[in-house]
Amino acid sequence: MDPFQDFQASNSSPSTATITPNFPASLSMSAVATNTNPSPAAAMVAFSPSSSSSTSPSTLSRYENQKRRDWNTFGQYLRNHRPPLSLSRCSGAHVLEFLRYLDQFGKTKVHTPLCPFFGHPNPPAPCPCPLRQAWGSLDALIGRLRAAFEEHGGKPEANPFGARAVRLYLREVRDSQSKARGISYEKKKRKRPPQVPQPPPSTS
Repeated sequence: MDPFQDFQASNSSPSTATITPNFPASLSMSAVATNTNPSPAAAMVAFSPSSSSSTSPSTLSRYENQKRRDWNTFGQYLRNHRPPLSLSRCSGAHVLEFLRYLDQFGKTKVHTPLCPFFGHPNPPAPCPCPLRQAWGSLDALIGRLRAAFEEHGGKPEANPFGARAVRLYLREVRDSQSKARGISYEKKKRKRPPQVPQPPPSTS
């Protein structure tokens, strides 16, 4: 399954599995798909209830719509956190807690080292290994939230989504899932267009 579809698919079927401590069960990933009312910048930084915007959702790109839904969902996470968190007090550790919480809605099979299909890209049979969020889904989500944070007045140097701990966690998820699923996540090098030879200068 495409990693972007993996995260998107998780939004429509929330799980009832045990969630991360301090994260209330009332917050499900269905909010990502249903909360489409953006808030003004100041209100979003404080994560007050969202209000309608003059920009119609139909005029925004798919990326912008998804980024707004992700931002609203993370705002709901902060409001429902025990104790409630303000954005100014949110750290990379809270972002990691949020990412681990999302795993319960994952659709990607990640084999354990004891599984006979560990490192097998196309397992021939089902196995009891857990479902997780694909690395590509989490990486894209953090990219959107990092951009949204700065768009809503946050300072780049204080961006919790760009914290070193978050980068290390994503790298660890990428490497572990690559080994477990037998799939390489190395970026493909762009092919340079062939250069057309220039005609020699005329001597006449």
